[in-house]
Amino acid sequence: MSTNDWALILGASSGFGEATALELAAAGMNIFGVHLDRRETLEHVAQVERQIRDLGRETMFFNVNAADEEKRKEVIQAIRLHLGGNHQTLRVLLHSLAFGALKPLTGAHALTQKQIDMTCDVMGHSLIYWARDLVNAHILGEGGRIFAMTSEGSTTVMPNYGAVAAAKVVLESHIRYLAVELAPRGITANAVLAGVTDTPALRKIPGNEHLITVATIRNPHGRLTTPQDIARCIRAFSGPETAWMTGNTIRVDGGEGVTG
Repeated sequence: MSTNDWALILGASSGFGEATALELAAAGMNIFGVHLDRRETLEHVAQVERQIRDLGRETMFFNVNAADEEKRKEVIQAIRLHLGGNHQTLRVLLHSLAFGALKPLTGAHALTQKQIDMTCDVMGHSLIYWARDLVNAHILGEGGRIFAMTSEGSTTVMPNYGAVAAAKVVLESHIRYLAVELAPRGITANAVLAGVTDTPALRKIPGNEHLITVATIRNPHGRLTTPQDIARCIRAFSGPETAWMTGNTIRVDGGEGVTG
């Protein structure tokens, strides 16, 4: 990877986003990060940025709501100005946003329409808006790689996961259409389906301890997937050698998905 290359990580302050930011930085890539954190977690965000700089790479983080149209425009404008002034290139876009409502679809405590719409917008549709605006601004071009984090919940029913599951289905569909529409521009798009991973997002799912126990037993490696497992694969997929790999939902789970 060239030291003139940048990655934009949506959800850069924890979980898959944080691990991928550090992995790509270690491989020589500079990092733009979008995250939404309150005061109590900002020190961790600053630590992530310090780690990137300690690796000898540049970084620029934005603490904004990635699903807000005006904030998206502001961030993209800042990226455009920075890259244009330094003759650098955005090579990777990772969508790793995990913010949604976890409730049943029916019953006394059912999801509201607003909660369902918000979850699908943040965790699904926002991928389209970021990708489209980056391409239209001539920031993401030939050789670009788009990745979006999905989960087995897109096809498997889990308690209180209905809105997030719908968002993941939306996300995977958007990836397929982006792959086809952006192929003439030399940009690939792939979804990455991680095995069960102990992240802050997982810990918010009701019954997460049971999910962790079952996944540990089910995985032939006898352990959970880690954010670093995913980050290393995204780094490997980000090179020019994968120009013909697009439109996929790629399992990165240590064989967990084939054990039934």
